[in-house]
Amino acid sequence: MPQRTVPVSSRLSDVRYEIRGALSRRARELEAEGRHIVRLNIGNPGLFGFAVPAHVRAEVEANLSRSEAYCHQQGLQAAREAIAAREIARGAQGAHADNVFIGNGVSELIDLTLRALLNTGEEVLLPSPDYPLWSAATVLNGGRARYYPCPASRGHLPDPDEVEALITPRTRALVLINPNNPTGAVYPRELLEALVAVAERHRLLLLSDEIYDGILYDDAKFHPLAPLAGDVPCVTYAGLSKMQRACGYRTGWISVSGSEAKFAEFRAALDLLSALRLCANVPSQWAIVPALTGPDTMSALTAPGGRLFEARRAVIEGVRASEFLEVVAPQGALYAFPQVKPGALPAFDDEAFALDLLETESVLVVPGNGFNIRERNHFRMTLLPQPAEIGDVFARIERCLRRTAERAAPARHVA
Repeated sequence: MPQRTVPVSSRLSDVRYEIRGALSRRARELEAEGRHIVRLNIGNPGLFGFAVPAHVRAEVEANLSRSEAYCHQQGLQAAREAIAAREIARGAQGAHADNVFIGNGVSELIDLTLRALLNTGEEVLLPSPDYPLWSAATVLNGGRARYYPCPASRGHLPDPDEVEALITPRTRALVLINPNNPTGAVYPRELLEALVAVAERHRLLLLSDEIYDGILYDDAKFHPLAPLAGDVPCVTYAGLSKMQRACGYRTGWISVSGSEAKFAEFRAALDLLSALRLCANVPSQWAIVPALTGPDTMSALTAPGGRLFEARRAVIEGVRASEFLEVVAPQGALYAFPQVKPGALPAFDDEAFALDLLETESVLVVPGNGFNIRERNHFRMTLLPQPAEIGDVFARIERCLRRTAERAAPARHVA
């Protein structure tokens, strides 16, 4: 009698997460064979020698004995008050500790907020390229992702008119990722104000992913969305993973702001869903107060001479020296999103290139189409390695691209 397989949800057929997908699995196989793989696929600071600030770690260690019971479903009171105080200081209307929810990283909270919001078939406006968890969480919660383009030709910034043209009666929310992953774009105030106006006209919930809010280069300026939104309901996402280099702590939070009368029902839904999972990881919540009230440990890394600044410089110089590549210089976050120059490699395929680069040069990047763009000419790489290592990576990338060009040359000649 044939063995019956266990069926899976049909929703998974539309879910991709190439950051930890097939290429990453192949990289693990190569590592098991003894190869050293330069992993540029994920923004995980601890794997590149970055450490959680000592004053943040010390608070976690000091409170371990107080972390053995469940806490309130929304999180530790002192932590929520510190988060609310920051939002109030920024000018967010309606910010309050009662409107803060702490989760096991922003990833959990993206899923939780979309579960609270969406009915089957309702739509969420997402940037293209996006961080693919947003698309996955939309689909897995019964929604439909609709993408507004953020092309390199516009510095990876959206056009508010294009965003508004996508809105239908079933559209529920507008997602912004600022500073942006994967492109490093940082949104100007005027653009954010225009997007708020779109949301207000169409009664959309604003969902603002600001996990990289303090990681900025050159003269880039970050503008939090909640103060600009006024009484328009807005959910702001932030956490410890990037600013405090504490990915393994799995501590993120959301702050709901705007008119409380408008978001009261949504807030109650968040409270119910938070209670169902009991609470977030308690020990790492003690890190929130020192993280938000202690010294700035990021600016030195992103200023000239700082490790992230110099890594970014190495990426820009590597692209500039390339025969095949160009890039919009990232203004924030931990990534660059290079693309093949128009016409340089007409048959270029980002997935085939990424696999070739891994197999022949032991470098792992993420193909651009993994971030829900139609073009097949981009790839994402993190800025976390040492600057000297990035220089070596671009030598490997250029070798791979040159081989790609050489393989394509006979076909062009025949044509």
